[in-house]
Formats: sequence, structure tokens, C-alpha cells
Amino acid sequence: MLLKKLNIAAALVDHRRKKREEERERKRAFLENGGLVLEKLVACCNGRPIPIRTFSYQQLVLATNNFDQRLILLQDSWYTLYKGSFEGRILSIKTYDARKKDLALMDIGNSAKASAHKNILKLVGCCLETSISSLVFEYAQNGVLADQIYVSQLQGTPMLWQRRLKIARQIAHAIAYLHTGFSRPIIHRNIKPYNILLDQHDVPKLSDFSLSISIPEGETHVEDEVCGTGGFICPSYISTKKITEKNDVYSFGMVLLGLLTGRYPVEYLQGDEDEYQPLKVYLSKRAMNEIVDPAILAEEGGAGLEQQLQAVWQLGLTCIEDDPEIRPTMVDVTKELRRIERIVY
Repeated sequence: MLLKKLNIAAALVDHRRKKREEERERKRAFLENGGLVLEKLVACCNGRPIPIRTFSYQQLVLATNNFDQRLILLQDSWYTLYKGSFEGRILSIKTYDARKKDLALMDIGNSAKASAHKNILKLVGCCLETSISSLVFEYAQNGVLADQIYVSQLQGTPMLWQRRLKIARQIAHAIAYLHTGFSRPIIHRNIKPYNILLDQHDVPKLSDFSLSISIPEGETHVEDEVCGTGGFICPSYISTKKITEKNDVYSFGMVLLGLLTGRYPVEYLQGDEDEYQPLKVYLSKRAMNEIVDPAILAEEGGAGLEQQLQAVWQLGLTCIEDDPEIRPTMVDVTKELRRIERIVY
């Protein structure tokens, strides 16, 4: 009996010691991350950091039911996005891989800076008590765009064409805002359907600014190592490592063509022999009615629908021109999509 009591007492002492160590680690992380986050906010926001709310680690644990795997909304190679509930509000909690602190800080800085736009996922706050800062965003109830536009291949309910076109125009406007709304243009560098979320009203929200980079004032480009997602990366960027607004134009063009075709940027094509071909090569060999998502062609729209599809197809192909100088600006892309929407349908 005495031995049992001693074991219980030792376990309690060990538990308290671990709790004290965890508390010390959280305080250390809070001080370290607080300085890093403030520094990044100052750097990204031209010396005028935008105030954001801080959440405790315990609040995130409660919000996500201890990061329940069943609450995962999205997983990428370096982060996990959870659904969480806090003070009666549904939120998204983003946790980064332990080796990706720089990406988390970049995401915080640029998300805070760009959150004012209605088509950019709003940053609510962050948690500084973990080794890598966790981010808290607004919740996008209808999930990622990729699950909507590639759904016809999965025998789901396809997205209607007018809805696709509206989403394209709104995201184009958000990217144009990144390029023109600041003294140093923000290049997103990872525009893809998996980084576009839809809220309960189907309003699209561009997300994930972890790879974003700004062009210095007075400069036309910046150079950096190639990063992004295969199929959406601008070929000229791969060959030169130069980054301009036209990199995002290319990526958006691939998203636009995905909305039109329901296909991934790289398609597995059956021909004389099995081979992988870029979507651009695939498109160049076929007539428009061969590449448009069959679900769209099944809609009733007549000549108006056909005109819209033709115009979007041409715009998408222009956005992914090999020569960046030929590609339009995102401001011009937005204007053209607005014009296309007005075509009598």
C-alpha cells in the first residue's frame, strides 16, 4: 500500500514538472514568436503593423477538440487546416510543419496586409505559444474550389458555368489588388484551385500567402528560387528565376482553363503511347467543344454561352503565353472577365 502511494505521489510530481516545463516552453515561444511576428508585420506593412488578435494554445486545443483529425479541412505539404469553434464562431485554424517557421511568418504578414479585400481569406489572429505560430482565419464553409471544378470526374454535382465565371472574375480582382494596391506589389506565387476557398455564399477567398514575395519599390522584378505547385508555375520563372506580376497571370490562366475544362494542368492522355502532356499542349491540338467540361456543354445557353466559352478560352490561352510580355495584366484580365459576364446569356 505504501509503495502504491509513493508511486502515485511520484506520478503527480512528474505530471506537475511536465506541466511547468510546458508552461515555460509556451512562454518562451510566445516571447520569441511575438518578436518575429511583429517584425514580419512591420516589414510587410511598411512600418505600420496591422493589429491582430492573439489566441492561447489552450483556446486552439478547445476549438479543434485537441486537433481532431476528423476536423481537418485541407492538408498541404507544409500545413494542415482545421475547422474550429470559438465563442460561438466557426473559424479555420492553420498549423504549420515544424520546419516551416519562415513560411508561417510570411503567411501572417501578407495575410494581415491583404485581408481587407473581400476575396482574400481574412486573417483573424494567431497563436504565439507554439514553436511555430498557428494562424486563425475566417471559415469558408463550402470548401476548396478544386473539389468543385474537378467534381465531374468524380461523378459529383458539377458547378454551373455562371458560377465558375463569377468566381474567376472575383479572384482575378483579388490578384489585381495584390499587384496594384500597395507600393510594393505582392506576388502570390501559389495560385491554384486548392488555395481558393468558398464561403457559405460561394464568395471565393484566395488563401495561403506563405510563398508570397514583394517587388521592391522602383524595381520591375525580384529574383528568388523557384517554388510553387507543378503545372501552375510560369515556365519563364523556372528558366530565369525572375518574378513579376506576370507569374501570377500565368497561374491564374491555368486556374481559368481548369474552370473551363474541369481538368488538372497536367493531364494523362491516351494516344499512340502513354504520355504526360501539359494542358496547354492538349488545348492547342483540339477544338473548343472538345475541351470544355461536358457538364458546361450540357447547360442551356445558346449563342451567348458559346460566346462566353470562346472568350474565356482565348483569355486563358493568352494568360499562359510563353512570353510574359504578351500576357495581360490582372487589371486587364478582370476587365475582360467583367465584359464576358455581360454577354447576353
